[in-house]
Amino acid sequence: MAKDYYKTLGVDKDASKEDIKKAYRKLAHQYHPDKSGGDETKFKEVNEAYQVLGDDQKRQQYDQFGSSFDGANFGGAQGNTGGFGFEDIFSQFGGFRNAGGNAGAEFDFGDVFSDLFGGEAHTRTARARDISISLDITLPEAFTGVQKTVTLRKNIVCGECGGKGYPADAELKTCTTCNGTGKVRHETRTPFGFFSQTGVCASCGGKGKIPSKVCAKCSGKGYVNSKEDITIAIPAGIQSGQTIELAGRGEAAEGGAIGNLYATIRVLPDSTFQRKNNDLSSDADILFTQAALGDKIAVHTLDGEVLLKIPAGTHPEDSFRIKGKGMPIINSSKRGDLYVRVHIKTPQTISRDAKRLLEELRKQGL
Repeated sequence: MAKDYYKTLGVDKDASKEDIKKAYRKLAHQYHPDKSGGDETKFKEVNEAYQVLGDDQKRQQYDQFGSSFDGANFGGAQGNTGGFGFEDIFSQFGGFRNAGGNAGAEFDFGDVFSDLFGGEAHTRTARARDISISLDITLPEAFTGVQKTVTLRKNIVCGECGGKGYPADAELKTCTTCNGTGKVRHETRTPFGFFSQTGVCASCGGKGKIPSKVCAKCSGKGYVNSKEDITIAIPAGIQSGQTIELAGRGEAAEGGAIGNLYATIRVLPDSTFQRKNNDLSSDADILFTQAALGDKIAVHTLDGEVLLKIPAGTHPEDSFRIKGKGMPIINSSKRGDLYVRVHIKTPQTISRDAKRLLEELRKQGL
């Protein structure tokens, strides 16, 4: 019977990678066999589940094949080629040393207990911040497509040092705190023994090198706060609520990383046309004689006037479709349609001759 790795970790199938990692850490700490009340079997099961769900490719295969998924083929089952034994579990945490079961036994669980004791097991770079803005455009602009320039004040990559934080002539020296490794080792005493962790060196930020001088413009941060003009190309046919992503146009962070800019478009209401998806609708007034006898009228569209045939016997509020005169469809040469709803206009004043003719029509039941 196939194993339910999601159930093993106690997470939903749509859980994020971070949620899976947190669940794994908690359970690994709970079931570790060297703890009082630990469970070696459950510890192995938890680790096996994380080996699959913590890896994007293996998780995709597991979700796709379900009960046909074979953990052994993906390094998830013990005792098979490509799998792992119990000693492999500890090797993933940076090594395991047992001092004869004494209170001074030392464990190095790396990332498993990093959150519990405030350490970091891996070098981390500063995360750049994304920026989200709203942008209003008119319906005609949405019809043709338009370029809009916005001015944002944000952190941008320092032009003096290119985001490195130090000038080109600076000498890079080996960090004396970590001896160039970028990492430092910490030991924490707990009721379960000494936990040894490897964290990022605070002196060099995990880089292993320290420049002899920093950039005078950005003070070593690699970015400066400034205004920037950004031109956003809005495609023809865009709809309200759609978002345009501009990669690398968000805020810069230390180390040269840059976030993205997300512009959410709002198409303003139009006085002539109403929009539904890619179709447009509008209204037109016609005379009673045009409705009764039929005629051709000029109708306004977003790209000029066209003639619309009004058939004899048209009723008030009848709607007529003009094919291909709606909004452009993004990434297509096609367009939506225009629907024209007609209203029969009654004149406020009429001449004596017109009144006499209408009286004749009324006598004939019209």
